[in-house]
Amino acid sequence: MTDDLARSANVSRRRFLLASGAVGTAAIAGCTESNPSGGSGGSGGAGANGSGSGGSNAGSGSGSGQLSGTIDIAGSSTVFPLATAMAERFMQKHPQVKINLQSTGSGGGFENFFCPGETDFNNASRPIQPEEKTHCKENDVNPVELNVATDALTVIVNDKADWVDCVTTEELGRIWSAENPPETWSDVNPEWPDEPFSLYGPTEASGTYDYFKETIIGEEGAGMRGDYQATEQDRTIIQGVSQSETGLGFLGYAYYSENKDTVKALAVDDGSGCVEPSLQTAKNGNYEPLSRPLFTYPAKSALAQEHVAEFAKFWLENATSQEIVAEEVGYIPLDDGQKQQAMNTLQQAIDEAQGGSSGNSSGNGTQG
Repeated sequence: MTDDLARSANVSRRRFLLASGAVGTAAIAGCTESNPSGGSGGSGGAGANGSGSGGSNAGSGSGSGQLSGTIDIAGSSTVFPLATAMAERFMQKHPQVKINLQSTGSGGGFENFFCPGETDFNNASRPIQPEEKTHCKENDVNPVELNVATDALTVIVNDKADWVDCVTTEELGRIWSAENPPETWSDVNPEWPDEPFSLYGPTEASGTYDYFKETIIGEEGAGMRGDYQATEQDRTIIQGVSQSETGLGFLGYAYYSENKDTVKALAVDDGSGCVEPSLQTAKNGNYEPLSRPLFTYPAKSALAQEHVAEFAKFWLENATSQEIVAEEVGYIPLDDGQKQQAMNTLQQAIDEAQGGSSGNSSGNGTQG
């Protein structure tokens, strides 16, 4: 696997997926001719709106053997393009299934949609946190953790920033720490220009923010500085950095891989030398500490509905696909062992949901 995978014949399709992230909601039906009535999640977090998973009252078409119903998904902007690719393919195969997909950030999805029981899945670029588990439990929502890919979280600068090609994790920590944050590049490294930083990154609702903060600042650190331009739209980070010669930001690798002509990725030195972000360096473990697993979390009770369970299985069945995960989206596919482990977890949850009394007919089945 090489970086050339990111420049496959599917590049125009990937640009659609990434551009969709800029508006925060996937109008998936717009690119699925076989499903002209299929889902738009609305805007501004309105995908789960009563006509969403509340319409998922049948696992299959009456007497037809076809799956039908609605699936609502919110969460990570990093996982968004991968979820879009999977949802689009699933709806092509099952045109009576409508999938509403929103990019809300990992934490925003858990807090505002998934844990309150408004969505069937939440995508996340970091594991669910203890307080989120508690929130879900309070609403009788049981999240099922499924690893779906690996990402190389990428630090980007303007393509004219010829003074820097590599940054140490210590330098990143100084740049982004809330404790005595530097104002200029030269405050961090005297070989860098005496020019003010123009910083861009995800909001606190983002799993990318959480992972970067924990990995670079540390749990015992002072926290992240607040004087940067925060957004839930990765495309906005790309635009900000590309328009400022002193810009710096961080985001998922898939978004960088589509914009290599406008921004530059920095190699990261964790003490063992500079390593550039790529599918290969993330896969072989050399790109540390910014390689990270990506997840989707179905609600166990939603899996009582056949079309929801089948979509979860479809996603995992294709999670080893180099064509979809690596070439089209820009992440690292699961290996066979990872896939089997996730499938075992999913199948157990499906058996428990469909064999017990957890499946409800209202909403996404996650209400108590």
